[in-house]
Amino acid sequence: MKPAIVITGTGSCVPDVCVPNSAFLDRHFLDEDGTPFPNPNEVIIEKFQNITEIAERRYARPDQTSKDLGAIAGHKALADAGWDAEDLDLLIVGQNFGDIEHGSKVMEQMPSIASRVKHEMGIENPNVVAFDVLAGCPGWIQGVLVAEAYLRGGLAKKALVIGCETLSRIVDVHDRDSMIFSDGAGAACFELQDAEEGTGIIGRAAVSYTKNEAYFLKSNPSNNPELDRTERLIKMKGRKIYEFAIRNVPDAMKAALDNAGVDLSEVKKIFMHQANAKLDHAVGERLYKLYGMKADLDAVMPMSIQWMGNSSVATVPTLLDMVRHENYQGHSIEKGDVVLFASVGAGMNINAFVYRF
Repeated sequence: MKPAIVITGTGSCVPDVCVPNSAFLDRHFLDEDGTPFPNPNEVIIEKFQNITEIAERRYARPDQTSKDLGAIAGHKALADAGWDAEDLDLLIVGQNFGDIEHGSKVMEQMPSIASRVKHEMGIENPNVVAFDVLAGCPGWIQGVLVAEAYLRGGLAKKALVIGCETLSRIVDVHDRDSMIFSDGAGAACFELQDAEEGTGIIGRAAVSYTKNEAYFLKSNPSNNPELDRTERLIKMKGRKIYEFAIRNVPDAMKAALDNAGVDLSEVKKIFMHQANAKLDHAVGERLYKLYGMKADLDAVMPMSIQWMGNSSVATVPTLLDMVRHENYQGHSIEKGDVVLFASVGAGMNINAFVYRF
């Protein structure tokens, strides 16, 4: 037996409000320069769904913010682990836009979402250190890597890592990309404990590309020039992100596998950030090409983008939770299985870690 960082519980919060693509038929979509598109919305939405495979997405209720979703997922993860929240040492929240009330575009970042979640969960112990990680969509995985450092360094024994976001509150309704984003939360408990050698987190990798890529995702005014130009909404350069991701994410995933001393042939599941289906499939196929292998992505890569949309930091832990508890889409995890986690997003950041159950 050797000390290992193991997952002891998971939880997630899939918001109640289901928004189908048909809800966007009456939107007034505009290009970046403010001009209308020549195609009707029916055509725009059809092309969108063909590329992303998104047919619907989930939004938080008007009475909920990110902290509420995060607290729900956190409670579920603690219950799954059988932990008392007061016994935690560390509470890390991956997020990007803070708390945004329904009908507002004000991003509240102070206090941190981690502090808000800790308050919402009713945790009184001041020794439960709570802080946020802002790393784009890779925020939850980055939070896991930070928690691992705390645990291995002897600064903590029990950590709860949550990813929560309400991207529906910060999109530009005149931007086609607004149809991609959604809300949600996922969480996992990590503990340093004696376990079989080669289990738990066994490899990791993280990189940040900022020379030319830093502003592929950023906050900008609406595509509608008549709206407030000081307002900041989520914007992305979709084509550049796609090309960047398929060029660089497979290498980072391989770096994590190399760090773990694991070959791709040993990987049973890949939990990939649900950016859009075309991008995820392209990244997966290129990863397998690096190993000279043929990809059977349906067998190894569970997908939720089709009905959940892109909920940023929440996608990876939510997928993990569903597979662990629901045999989601026929996917399951058994003892001894090797799993690869990976994400890419604003920064531009890429990270990954390898885990053996």
